[in-house]
Amino acid sequence: MPPPPIAPDGPGQVPYGYPGGAGGYPAAGAGGPGYPAQGPGYYGWSGMHPLPSNGMGTAGLVLGIISAVIFCLWPVAIVVGVLAVIFGAVGRGKARRGEATNPGQALAGIICGVAGVALGVGVLVLVVATGSWR
Repeated sequence: MPPPPIAPDGPGQVPYGYPGGAGGYPAAGAGGPGYPAQGPGYYGWSGMHPLPSNGMGTAGLVLGIISAVIFCLWPVAIVVGVLAVIFGAVGRGKARRGEATNPGQALAGIICGVAGVALGVGVLVLVVATGSWR
């Protein structure tokens, strides 16, 4: 669909949805008078920091709690505990670099993961020592 014809005294106000933005304002990231041009897909002020990526630390904490709670299911508790330690360590690394804001959650995930692995190994030793697995 072609743009509407231009009036003799100038383009006037550009309708919404046509190139150049709505209401005479430049499109997002296009720059303009007093506004620096940003990269494609940029929707924010130029001075804003990116949002923290707290997912790894939170995942480490959740997996650590789960591994500590379900230690009676020792194979699952050991695997989930090891994953909690890995995710917690990655989360601590992100917090150290300033990419995340939850170093305490990541540390708690590491601690709970180690506790879950220790409890799972303890149940494994108990099962093997008593021979109740036969």
